[in-house]
Amino acid sequence: METESLLSGTANGASGDYGSRSGTEHRGAPGSRRMSYSVSRESCSVERDTDEEDLYIQQAVVFIEDAIQYRSIYHRVDARSLRLYRWYYSRICQWGLGLTIAVVLLLAFVERPSSLSVSSDPRSRSPAIEPPCGLTESIEMVCLIIFCLDLAVKSYLIGWEELRKNKWLIGYTVVISVSIIDWVLSVSMECDEKLRVRRLLRPFFLLQNSSLMKKTLKCIKRTLPEIASVILLLALHLCLFTMIGMLLFAKTEDPKKNGEWELHFRNLPNSLTSLLVLLTTANNPDVMIPAYSQNRGYAIFFITFSVIGTYCLMNLLTAIIYNQFRGYLLMSVQTSIIRRRLGIRAAFQVLSCQGAERPVEERVCVDAVLTVMSRVKMKTYYRAAITTVAQQYTEVSYMNREQFSKMFDELDKDCIKEHPPLPQYRSPALQRLQVIFSHYYLTILGNAVALANVVCICTILVLNSEKSTAERDNFILEIINLCFILYYLFEMCVKIFAFGWIGYLSYRNNIFDGFLTILLLALQITIFITYRLPYSQWDPSTHGVMSLWEMVRLVNMLIVFRFLRIIPDIKLMALVASTLLDLVKNLRAFAGILVVVYYVFAVFGIWLFEGAIKPPPGTSVLSNTSMQNITTNFSMECGTYEQLGYWPNNFDDFAAAIILLYDVMIVNNWQAFMDAYSRYTTEWSKIYFVCWWLTSSVMWVNLFVALILENFIYKWDRSHSCSVTDVDRIRYETSVQFMFREQVQEPTEEELVCQLHQHPHLHLQW
Repeated sequence: METESLLSGTANGASGDYGSRSGTEHRGAPGSRRMSYSVSRESCSVERDTDEEDLYIQQAVVFIEDAIQYRSIYHRVDARSLRLYRWYYSRICQWGLGLTIAVVLLLAFVERPSSLSVSSDPRSRSPAIEPPCGLTESIEMVCLIIFCLDLAVKSYLIGWEELRKNKWLIGYTVVISVSIIDWVLSVSMECDEKLRVRRLLRPFFLLQNSSLMKKTLKCIKRTLPEIASVILLLALHLCLFTMIGMLLFAKTEDPKKNGEWELHFRNLPNSLTSLLVLLTTANNPDVMIPAYSQNRGYAIFFITFSVIGTYCLMNLLTAIIYNQFRGYLLMSVQTSIIRRRLGIRAAFQVLSCQGAERPVEERVCVDAVLTVMSRVKMKTYYRAAITTVAQQYTEVSYMNREQFSKMFDELDKDCIKEHPPLPQYRSPALQRLQVIFSHYYLTILGNAVALANVVCICTILVLNSEKSTAERDNFILEIINLCFILYYLFEMCVKIFAFGWIGYLSYRNNIFDGFLTILLLALQITIFITYRLPYSQWDPSTHGVMSLWEMVRLVNMLIVFRFLRIIPDIKLMALVASTLLDLVKNLRAFAGILVVVYYVFAVFGIWLFEGAIKPPPGTSVLSNTSMQNITTNFSMECGTYEQLGYWPNNFDDFAAAIILLYDVMIVNNWQAFMDAYSRYTTEWSKIYFVCWWLTSSVMWVNLFVALILENFIYKWDRSHSCSVTDVDRIRYETSVQFMFREQVQEPTEEELVCQLHQHPHLHLQW
């Protein structure tokens, strides 16, 4: 198995596999320690002073924190290094490093060519705000200095010998060095250089700081051979049908029958491009209309191509990515579990009495364990659960290795959100009201009222859809909204009465409802203060701070948004919504990789195509100019970049490049961009767009679909037997550790002891 040293990741996780390490032990390495023991039957006394005792406690604290965060334990363990290590992984330090990475990436939006303009349309774009030379460079140098400090701390903590084995840190060093050299050249040229190499290297800072992204890259690397085989088959399919198409639609003597040849099969590049776009269905049925209008039999060619390529090969590619990625996740979870068990085993080892002669039973003092748990940085819920288990052994004062490890199984349990008890009322009448207002049927009634409110708004909007603002009569709608808002206020108050303040706020849907209800009430009061009480002759165009129509429209939008309260009460809908929320939490690494890919392709696009497409003279857009007037000054072929008005989609600045890449990833009309840049630059520009399509739409979208499937299938299987209230009650922490918990093999004691022996900085005499 491959070896990765620690400090290659963040506190959110860790990557890499444990495997064979160098058998050479650095006996004199800083931070190494030896224990001396005098063993007497079943007890052992350790010869160590108070400073050593505190060091062992501190080591156990750090090892447990490593286990909680799935970090490697292969780092220095002397007192000074441990203090530095905990400071480095503190929340403020990690947030600061993350902010630095965000700043250095966002510089691309303000550097030349700047994206600081209202529009990206070259016909109407005002001159962008260009920062003075030295401003962005100064910010970037501060960021580079922070990265240098980060590299120095990481290198020190793992040791200089381990640094030479860590490819990511070596790459980190190279990227920082190249960036500094390029920065010096940029400043010496007074910011007038055409090519900034360091812009292309900036995404590396994001990659190296997230071990989850490294795992994703490793997954993609291992999946590429299988993907390459399908893509090769796809290329063979494309080439075969290209040749058949060129034979079918060859140029004839009759000009009326050459429509397909002229538009789509004139030459080999044109034929390949037409069928490649058809593979994404972006030009269907346009590509076959000229031939189909002559002979309906030609449709067989295009349908056969689409069925084999789009519906068979492309879906087979999704299946392969899904299968490979699922195997990768299982392997990743296996590595994480090994790291957790190794960290716990190391904590037990430094707390236990171990000597040259092994005692009858390995054990640790419960008081020491409680001291360690009081210092560990972890969630309060888990700290309380683990401390409760440890306190069960206070009578015997000691815990053995199995008991110590079992105690940390609390980390693998789901967090069940418990609501506080209902308030107690003495009055029988209040008790009956509490039973009524805390019943689930009240929530159902509230959902029905919210649905009725939305139906009323929709009905009035349909009736007023053809009316101008001055013609609208908002009196009826305002009275209806007022009645519904009063009911929402009543519902909120009775729920607070039934559950109490703390109980009411313990439900997330109550927080959502209450916030919107208060906001709606505030807007309603504002309307009454501004326009007095409602009457039928209200003038909706009257302006105060906001016009009446604008304020009513805002109220209606909030009411429609409040209708989302029904989601937690419908099981399947709640399951889908929770899946989306989990995707936001668990797909940060994949979103980060997507950011990196977008960043790199956007930088390349600016280098290759900045200013390549310029609108013809006389096509500037004025505020009162119609589309017909815009297009009369030059002829445009239907369906082209110019005729469709895609001028704002360009590579003239970083923000515009990001939007254009997104449009191509969606693959709707992406052939218009490819055709335009091939006409304005060279035919070789198509390679750029095809590479982006393969990377984004084929690779990344399929990977995203695979992740959604895996997440949803797991949650569906787990909650299939749950009721609606169970789905709402249980807070599903759907991380990959939980998803594959039952399939993970626990490491054996021999494997853990072997890996502890390989620790380069912690040397124990067994």
